[in-house]
Amino acid sequence: MEAPAVNGEQEHGQSINGGNEHAQSSDSVFEDETVEHEENTHTPTHTDQTQAPPPPRLRFEQNGFIEERSFVSSTDLLDSDCLQTLGTTRFSHVLQKDAFLVFRSLCKLSMKPLADGPPDPKSHELRSKIVSLQLLLSVLQAAGPVFRTHEMFVTAIKQYLCVALSKNGVSSVPEVFELSLAIFLTLLSHFKVHLKMQIEVFFREIFLTILETSTSSFEHKWMVIQTLTRICADAQCVVDIYVNYDCDLNAANIFERLVNDLSKIAQGRSGQELGITPLQELSLRKKGLECLVSILKCEVEWSKDMYINPNLQANLGQEHSCEPESAEVKSSGRRDSTGSLDSTVSSSTAQADHPEQYEVIKQQKEIIEHGIDLFNKKPKRGVQYLQDQGMLGSTEEEIAQFLHQEDRLDTTQVGEFLGENSKFNKEVMYSYVDLLDFCGRDFVSALRIFLEGFRLPGEAQKIDRLMEKFAARYLECNQSQTLFASADTAYVLAYSIIMLTTDLHSPQVKNKMTKEQYIKMNRGINDSKDLPEEYLSSIYDEIAGKKIAMKESKEVSITPKSKQNVANEKQRRLLYNVEMEQMAKTAKALMEAVSHAQAPFFSATHLEHVRPMFKLAWTPLLAAFSVGLQDCDDPEVASLCLEGIRCAIRIASIFNMQLERDAYVQALARFTLLTASSSITEMKQKNIDTIKTLITVAHTDGNYLGNSWHEILKCISQLELAQLIGTGVKARYISGVALSREPGLRGLPSGTEEFMPHVLGNLVGSQDKRQMAHIQESVGETSSQSVVVAVDRIFTGSTRLDGNAIVDFVRWLCAVSMDELASSHQPRMFSLQKIVEISYYNMNRIRLQWSRIWQVIGDHFNKVGCNPNEDVAIFAVDSLRQLSMKFLEKGELANFRFQKDFLRPFEHIMKKNRSPTIRDMVIRCVAQMVNSQAGNIRSGWKNIFSVFHQAAASHDETIVELAFQTTGHIVLNTFKEHFAAAIDSFQDAVKCLSEFVCNAAFPDTSIEAVRLIRHCARYVSERPQALREYTSDDMNVAPGDRVWVRGWFPILFELSCIINRCKLDVRTRGLTVMFEIMKSYGISFETHWWHDLFRIVFRIFDNMKLPEQQTEKTEWMTTTCNHALYAICDVFTHFYEALSPILLHDIFTQLQWCVRQDNEQLARSGTNCLENLVILNGEKFSPEVWDVTCSCMRDIFMTTSPNVLLTWRPAGQEDESSDAKHYEPDFDAQSQGSYDRATSERGHSQMSSDDTWKGRSNTRASDQRLFSGLLIKCVVQLELIQTIDNIVFFPSTSKKEDAENMSAAQRGVLEEAELETEQGMYHHLSSSHLFKLLDCLLESHRFAKDFNSNNEQRTALWRAGFKGKSKPNLLKQESTSLACSLRILFRMNSDPKLQESWPDIQTRLLLVCTEALDYFISLTSESHREAWNSLLMLLLTRTMRLPDLKFRPLSSSFYPRLCEMMQFDLIPELRAVLRRFFLRIGSVFHIHGPHGGATVQEVS
Repeated sequence: MEAPAVNGEQEHGQSINGGNEHAQSSDSVFEDETVEHEENTHTPTHTDQTQAPPPPRLRFEQNGFIEERSFVSSTDLLDSDCLQTLGTTRFSHVLQKDAFLVFRSLCKLSMKPLADGPPDPKSHELRSKIVSLQLLLSVLQAAGPVFRTHEMFVTAIKQYLCVALSKNGVSSVPEVFELSLAIFLTLLSHFKVHLKMQIEVFFREIFLTILETSTSSFEHKWMVIQTLTRICADAQCVVDIYVNYDCDLNAANIFERLVNDLSKIAQGRSGQELGITPLQELSLRKKGLECLVSILKCEVEWSKDMYINPNLQANLGQEHSCEPESAEVKSSGRRDSTGSLDSTVSSSTAQADHPEQYEVIKQQKEIIEHGIDLFNKKPKRGVQYLQDQGMLGSTEEEIAQFLHQEDRLDTTQVGEFLGENSKFNKEVMYSYVDLLDFCGRDFVSALRIFLEGFRLPGEAQKIDRLMEKFAARYLECNQSQTLFASADTAYVLAYSIIMLTTDLHSPQVKNKMTKEQYIKMNRGINDSKDLPEEYLSSIYDEIAGKKIAMKESKEVSITPKSKQNVANEKQRRLLYNVEMEQMAKTAKALMEAVSHAQAPFFSATHLEHVRPMFKLAWTPLLAAFSVGLQDCDDPEVASLCLEGIRCAIRIASIFNMQLERDAYVQALARFTLLTASSSITEMKQKNIDTIKTLITVAHTDGNYLGNSWHEILKCISQLELAQLIGTGVKARYISGVALSREPGLRGLPSGTEEFMPHVLGNLVGSQDKRQMAHIQESVGETSSQSVVVAVDRIFTGSTRLDGNAIVDFVRWLCAVSMDELASSHQPRMFSLQKIVEISYYNMNRIRLQWSRIWQVIGDHFNKVGCNPNEDVAIFAVDSLRQLSMKFLEKGELANFRFQKDFLRPFEHIMKKNRSPTIRDMVIRCVAQMVNSQAGNIRSGWKNIFSVFHQAAASHDETIVELAFQTTGHIVLNTFKEHFAAAIDSFQDAVKCLSEFVCNAAFPDTSIEAVRLIRHCARYVSERPQALREYTSDDMNVAPGDRVWVRGWFPILFELSCIINRCKLDVRTRGLTVMFEIMKSYGISFETHWWHDLFRIVFRIFDNMKLPEQQTEKTEWMTTTCNHALYAICDVFTHFYEALSPILLHDIFTQLQWCVRQDNEQLARSGTNCLENLVILNGEKFSPEVWDVTCSCMRDIFMTTSPNVLLTWRPAGQEDESSDAKHYEPDFDAQSQGSYDRATSERGHSQMSSDDTWKGRSNTRASDQRLFSGLLIKCVVQLELIQTIDNIVFFPSTSKKEDAENMSAAQRGVLEEAELETEQGMYHHLSSSHLFKLLDCLLESHRFAKDFNSNNEQRTALWRAGFKGKSKPNLLKQESTSLACSLRILFRMNSDPKLQESWPDIQTRLLLVCTEALDYFISLTSESHREAWNSLLMLLLTRTMRLPDLKFRPLSSSFYPRLCEMMQFDLIPELRAVLRRFFLRIGSVFHIHGPHGGATVQEVS
């Protein structure tokens, strides 16, 4: 077998690490085995032996394979006789037996002691020892498969070689010590599978103790650390140490201790003691760092399969600038390497490697260790904690077992716990003693065993209880003894032995007890008899010879403190030799103790082990690297620290250990001096190297950095600033204004502080060329080509980051950019530029990733675009424009929303930034996109219209004009070609136009925008198929309704909003266009569309939405409501068949609402529209519709009847009816003067031709409101009477007939009646409908008659202010209502279709006429009688037109009343008619004959 080169060199006395040789590692498998007694042995180490850190391991070249055999424990092979008896059965060949004998002899030879005093190199003992060790090393290195696997040889190694090593491993002779270390390395490399416990002893008692002991010599430390360097270079070995020791409940934490010790050495914390020069200390520090870096490299190498390098470079663990050949070491296979002997050995017994199990064991171990620490301070707390964690049972037996087995417990605290007087503690103590077996033992040896496990407490009662139980247990175990009469005897004797031990062996006791005194002291203790003197004498002699040794507590360990002050070198060496001696004894004893023990050694294979290993070690590692970088300028130290940090970041990254990763990255960032508070002039080469390392980390580990990108990008941002200074580009960024000023406070020009963080501005001294040159020299290397290129590679390489990493990268780049821009005086845009760059680079990522990136970048542009500094905002908007143009070039498939997300920052900036410059720029950018990329825009239209929507509300003419110009271009031109692509945003387009309309500052734009909305309606009309086929987020809308939902409804809804929001001229235009659209395109509307539409239209009349200001409200009702009312009726008439079933009722309700409003104009319009609606559509009305119509009229009559006129009382004498009490109608300014201009085409007001009503100054406000409302009701009553007249007889109106009657009377002739067929809706009304209308008219007439007759009430109203120049009256209502009633009754009386009802009609006609004539005769007022002239003319003329048969009954009733009328001063025309009437009566009743043909003919 070929031995590694290092072993040959070692034979010549060279250091193990003297050359650059590298050994190759082997793999093994470990398992947990308990070796408790090892941990309890006191060795000269200043730290707790139970916390032993784990060992790294060497790689040696190995060839050949071994088979795994079952471990047969060989016992008693310590002499040749025994060997010979076993030889035939154990060895298959005599040569094997010979080899065994030689090997054993060499081991024994190497153990021979050297002469006292300084070793003589020529002495036979030393030379034989060295030769034997060299031969043993050769044997082990060249060992073949049989030697490596045969149980006899393995047993020999355990029993002889390991014991020999434990002695030579602490030799003060360097050559012996070095050879021992080389042998140990070989054992670790080839035989570790069999030597788990031996390896632990070697690490714990020798390696780590030498490192931890302050008095150990530099040579010993150097050689140990050289060896550790080799061990730490083997990944398999390092991981195996952790798995087999740190994750074993019964083994020391060797890996943890090793890392901690190396960290202290690397920090230079062990170099203060005497005898170490600064140079030696530095070399130790370097070696310590080298070991730590090796451990990290092993972990990187071990977990390399989990690492994905975005740049496809070699793994970090394989990169090493200082030692290129170390790549060979790293490249060896770590898990399945066929070149590794141990991996082959372990593979045959390999169990599945479950890292979770090891982690659980490790956690349990930590819990137990913490519990032990608590116990050693306060036992009860420790026990309670372990029980709470489930690591200790609750019974006394389990706790007693724990106290027996756990060697790490403080013996003093165990004694105190067992001696406590509480019931529970006593039970535990009894169980503890019962676990001891004293069978067949003499009394003193039993007492020794009893006191081994704890230290007796100081309190007498506690000792008493313990001795009492011991005595009872001793007798229980030795019931056949006859010496002690009872347990009392044993109890007293035990107590006396304790006293004797203290007396004889305590230095404080001067007068020692004699044997006679001791015998005398024990007289009579055996049931009043004495124990045999010989027995007591033998006890005295035994105790005098060897005291009863109670266990020392850990604090009283013989290990000297590490910081012990030693007077001189000689003293230090002396002390160290004593310690080495003690170490050798302890190690030898432990080696012998474990020589027969079997403990399975597991070879780790799983990558996941690295996570807990790193979690354990990261803190001491970070401390070592940080201290190294901070206080040492040695380039090699800096290089090792930086490499260690790089490896640590790699491990933390790939295992997603965020806290650890961030800590290392922050440390790295801190040592760049770019973000620290120290001055940039202090920058040294190590800081430059740190910057380069940071950039490398960003480049190689970008996928894993997460939040650590923040620190890295902050440094890169500051690096760019340092480069500006380093390259002297200061005129623009640094000095600027300051060149002509006094020097800046800190050595840089004034004004610099705001721009540069104080890290770079923190310079002291005066500003001059020399200082500037010094600054440039300090930071000059930051501008080197390699650095600049490396930084650029981070950004260009962002395309290779994975989906999550790029989001983290972008998020933190945006955060750094915000910090750069935060300066109010000199914001920097370095990171902002980089954001734009990486957006370009990454735009071709899959859309899912890109949308996540843009979510962050877009939000950043939102903020930057609203930056108060216009230069920054302009840059942001322009960058957005460029990016958007590039993004839009890619196009978009239907139903995606990427463009919408991308363009959203334009909306935000437009909304939040009030700067006209920026807003103007946004509009221009969007306009450019529309002009150049219209064909590619899909979901982006929404953002575009949103931006223009914001612009539309602006008061800046340029912005509004530019935005409207582009919007117009889109609507008129783009929609023509790309309407289908913009359907999703069609609603937004209409909304945008609506906003332009509602901007009152630009009326021309408003009118033009209404025109464009009209144009949009044409698109919907022409392309309904495109709307039907479009599917998006309205999948729940039926295909047939999509035209309505996406097309017509938005247009009509926005027009209704325009009507509700705009000034008069614009809303009138909007109203016109809305109804134009309805009339033009309504033919295609579905029934339920109309229903939705009229819900919008009726909002115009919604009281809740009306303006609050009274004047505005009046204008609104007089104009818009008025206009809308006529338009609604027009549309209804136009589409009567479609609308009648669904909307007639709503329209009647709306008309009633209008009539009830306290606005005369609107009330008149309501009645007008009702009239028009019925006249235009009455022919199509069904009987049911006529029922509804007549009921509507009746309701209007009833609700508008001014009943309060009859019940009102002046203040102070109210006996108000409920009507008056509750009637508080609103009124407006117009209503007060409503009777001023209550003249319409239907005649003057009924009050008087020049009635003006103004409230007196003392009239109450509530009365004013009441009177105003009553006036309007009076007007409405008149309007309604005229409406009924027009509906029934149009075009033959009452006014026209009255004029004709008067004219005929003046001419002295009787006009022929008009053809009945031409008269209005009469033919479409049934008699019941006509009677309903008659009832309304006659009710109105009766009310007017009652009011006009109530002189007192009229006077009261007049005095209260309800007046014109005369008392109020309802003459016109009285006369017109009766006139219309008479016309209807006379028409019905002559209608052949109603012949069956003629008797009833004639009766009713007679009643009405006689009542009218009686009332006329009773009138006393001349003016009142004048108002009846037309009415009487109508009554007489119509009666005279009747045939004789019908004339006779009426005239006979009229005759006496007409005679009465003659007493009044009647007008000539009326007298002429009366003359004819009387003549007709004469003729009909044959009172006289006819007087000439003409007259007879006229009458007939």
